[in-house]
Amino acid sequence: MISESQIKEYEDYGFVAVSHVISAGELRDLHSVIAENIERSRNITENDAEFDLEPSHSAENPQVRRFKTPALFSDVFGNIMRSSKIIDIVEPLLGNNGVRYRNDKLNMKIAEVGSPVEWHQDICFYPHTNDDVLAVGIALDDCTLENGALQCIPGSHKKPVLDHHSDGYFAGAVDPDDPAFNIEDAVPLIVEAGSITVHHGRCLHGSAPNTSTKPRRLWLIEYTAADAWPLAGVPNYSDWQGYLIRGSDTTKMRVTDHDVRIPFPTPPTVGSIYEIQKQANKTVYR
Repeated sequence: MISESQIKEYEDYGFVAVSHVISAGELRDLHSVIAENIERSRNITENDAEFDLEPSHSAENPQVRRFKTPALFSDVFGNIMRSSKIIDIVEPLLGNNGVRYRNDKLNMKIAEVGSPVEWHQDICFYPHTNDDVLAVGIALDDCTLENGALQCIPGSHKKPVLDHHSDGYFAGAVDPDDPAFNIEDAVPLIVEAGSITVHHGRCLHGSAPNTSTKPRRLWLIEYTAADAWPLAGVPNYSDWQGYLIRGSDTTKMRVTDHDVRIPFPTPPTVGSIYEIQKQANKTVYR
């Protein structure tokens, strides 16, 4: 569950941390699935529907940057994604308008290798008819500054959505010279393994490279209100209906007055956020 004070913290700052949500047994199960999939990745030589690889990946030294949609490929991940322990936290933060799964990914941040994620606002990647959109970060390891903990800028979810384009294409990253962006305001979300973070879809956030000797595996699950309609359309309506976790499905979408930017034109190179952000001319970490 989530307390009234934590709900207020989320509303005020655009993010909140909740301690000790995932049990030690669940963490062991998740780690086991990860280990099995790392072994499978030895046979993978390029990014595909499941794996996003570090540039240094090889069969001899498998280095996975991201597992894509693990909740759809693994019952262990899928059961937690739909569990009441997560949904009971998420639902009030979405205004009690139901809960729909949108997407998920496991960012691995391998020790001394883990790639950064440049600063961005999630909702730029998937604008909806309302901004009851958020991401849950499930810490599978202790998250510290040294191993690339997620960082957020308080109150940025209440401000305009920034431009994420470069050379006329969507690049998925804000220009660090944008006067509306000030990394000095960033707050690191330092949490222990088994804890979760939640950040609003409009919250400015990013994470530095992992310079430590310890991994920082963060499983990110995106949820929306049940009555939020993706402005770019629904690729598969049956799948989208099946992603409803709590509440009633409806064809009447709730539309609110909020800042929207569209992720078009698409860049010449498409893929995960890592690939898209390579096309940004100016970044914080590269």
